[in-house]
Amino acid sequence: MAILVGPDSRVLFQGITGSAGSFHARQCMAYGTRVVAGVVPGRGGQRFDDQVPIFDTVRQAVAETGANVSCVFVPPAFAADAILEAIDAGIELVVAITEGIPVLDMLRVRRVLDGQSRTRLLGPNCPGVITPGARCKVGIMPGHIHRPGPIGVVSRSGTLTYEAVFQLSELGLGQSTCVGIGGDPVQGLDFVDVLRLFAEDPETKGVVLIGEIGGAAEERAAEYIRNHFRKPVAAFIAGRTAPPGKRMGHAGAIIAGGKGTAEAKIAALEAAGVRIAPTPSEMGKTMAAML
Repeated sequence: MAILVGPDSRVLFQGITGSAGSFHARQCMAYGTRVVAGVVPGRGGQRFDDQVPIFDTVRQAVAETGANVSCVFVPPAFAADAILEAIDAGIELVVAITEGIPVLDMLRVRRVLDGQSRTRLLGPNCPGVITPGARCKVGIMPGHIHRPGPIGVVSRSGTLTYEAVFQLSELGLGQSTCVGIGGDPVQGLDFVDVLRLFAEDPETKGVVLIGEIGGAAEERAAEYIRNHFRKPVAAFIAGRTAPPGKRMGHAGAIIAGGKGTAEAKIAALEAAGVRIAPTPSEMGKTMAAML
C-alpha cells in the first residue's frame, strides 16, 4: 500500500524542459514512474523526448492526461505561483523540489493550503518521495539504492535520507516509502503528517526519522509518537555541534533564542520512546536493533 505515491500516481513535471527538470524527469521515467505530462507556458503542443506531451497550463494537463501528482522544477521567483497553479487545478500531491523560494511567497501558499483539503504539498527544498515497491519516484533521489520493504523513512535532509536508505538496504531492510519533507521554515507536510500516514499503512513496520536543528517539528513529532504512534521509531538529529545563531544548510536549520537545539530535540524524542542513532553511520543499525 505504502503512502503518498504508488501505482496509481500519474505525474506531471512543471518545468520539464529546464536543465534540472529534464534531467530528473528522465531519471524518474527510467525508474518506472508514470510521467504523463509536462507543463511549460508557451510550449504547449510540443513533446518531451518524443514521448511526454507538454501543456501550457496544469489545468490543461490534468484535463488531458488525468495527472494527479506534480513535481515542481520551476525557478524560485516563480515556484510559488507554480504550486498555486497546481493546487487550483486539483492536483492531489505537489512535490516542490525548488530551493530558495522566498518565505513571503510560501506564506501565501501556506494560506491557500490551509483553506482547502484536496491538495497536499511536499517541500519546498526537498528531495521528493519514492515508493520502491511501486517503482514510483517523484524527485531527485538515487532510485538504485532503494529496495521494497517494511521501513518508512521521513527526513528533513536529502543527503542523510540517501545515507539511511543505503544502510537499510545493505542490512536487508527495504523501504515502504521514503519522504523528504524539506528544511525550509514554511513548508507543506511535516513529520506529524507523514507519521500519521505511516501509522495507517499496514506495510510499514518501523520508521526512521531524520531531523536537524531549528524549529520545533521534531518536538511536535515526539509528542505525536508518545501519544499515538505504536510502531518502532529510530531517529538521528543533525547539528549537535552547530553554534547558536548560525544557519547550517537549510534555511530553517538555525538555533535562535536558545530554541531548536539538537539536545532539546533528542531529549523530547527519547522521552517518547524513540531510539537515537549516535552517529549518521548507525542509523540503519539502530532501526534494525529495534526490530
